[in-house]
Amino acid sequence: MNSFRVNKVLEEMKKLDVDKLLISDPASIFYLTGKWIHPGERMLVLCISLKGKHKLFINELFPVSEDLGIDKVWFNDIDDEVSMLAKYIGKNECIGIDKNWPCKFLLRLMDFLGKDTRFVNGSNLVDKIRMYKDEEEKMFMRKASQLNDMAVDKLINSVDKNLSEKEMSKILLSIYEDLGSEGFSFEPIIAFGKNTADPHHETDKSYVSEGDSVILDIGCMYKSYCSDMTRTVFYKNVSDKYKEIYNIVLEANKRGIAAVKPGVKFSDIDKAARSYIEEKGFSKYFTHRTGHSIGIDVHDLGDVSSANNEIVQPGMIFSIEPGIYLQGDIGVRIEDLVLVTEDGCEVLNKYSKELKVI
Repeated sequence: MNSFRVNKVLEEMKKLDVDKLLISDPASIFYLTGKWIHPGERMLVLCISLKGKHKLFINELFPVSEDLGIDKVWFNDIDDEVSMLAKYIGKNECIGIDKNWPCKFLLRLMDFLGKDTRFVNGSNLVDKIRMYKDEEEKMFMRKASQLNDMAVDKLINSVDKNLSEKEMSKILLSIYEDLGSEGFSFEPIIAFGKNTADPHHETDKSYVSEGDSVILDIGCMYKSYCSDMTRTVFYKNVSDKYKEIYNIVLEANKRGIAAVKPGVKFSDIDKAARSYIEEKGFSKYFTHRTGHSIGIDVHDLGDVSSANNEIVQPGMIFSIEPGIYLQGDIGVRIEDLVLVTEDGCEVLNKYSKELKVI
């Protein structure tokens, strides 16, 4: 167990009078124990208690021989694992529940413990701590982004009229493996031509044509930490209209990054990027938030949007990714990750954003 991180969780639990916290998210369990366990449909619970007797409830199918600094409670497929968990929880306590814990476990636990036990959403108790990266995490995130910079360069140079989006995705996976990453941090979005107007296009068998925009929204893993970046390029030539749209998105990206510093609101950063696109008459074509937090998960808690008035603080890492999408015509998105420093931010992606025709 990472005692420093666990103690931070305990501090947050005390503030909210949460007696026990049931953590089922594998990413948060990894964050606190250093061990990845993927239980599938089976129960996995790390129980953090204010009384200090923390326990990991785990199925025997997932042998964990390492000493994680925590008591393990083993069960098998014919045991009643929820009743075993219930025996460890006192009635009349306040129990924090992970946001993704299946209701098939939660509802049974509620039946066991009765109406005097209070249940609350406890996810933020860990997720908010995960928003602030320590020095080791920053190093991993920098390295993941460095690998992503190298990968996007190789991928851009692989774009060819004889390769489909799906084939490009396979090439990307091979590139990541050659670079020593741990594979995709999310399913890449590789889009040609009209497909670029769909922000979450699912890579298909489309081929690139002369004059198309090409969106490459890609990310890899390093030491279990995610990278994420987007570059838009043009195949063979680019029209004046497309140049204009690209340069508007580029300026919005730069303005969003320039607004990042401790003390500002996430909504202020969103406004810095969005207002420029609005000023240029494309407001209704920027259809998503400006960014999202990132770390062990590609989408950690927190986003860069008009609805988020939380204050930006050092150690946070999130994306700045404005875009313009004209349905049936073109899409442009430019995305970088930024690490908030004491007086501004560090841009983790170094790959050029200047307009590129390939």
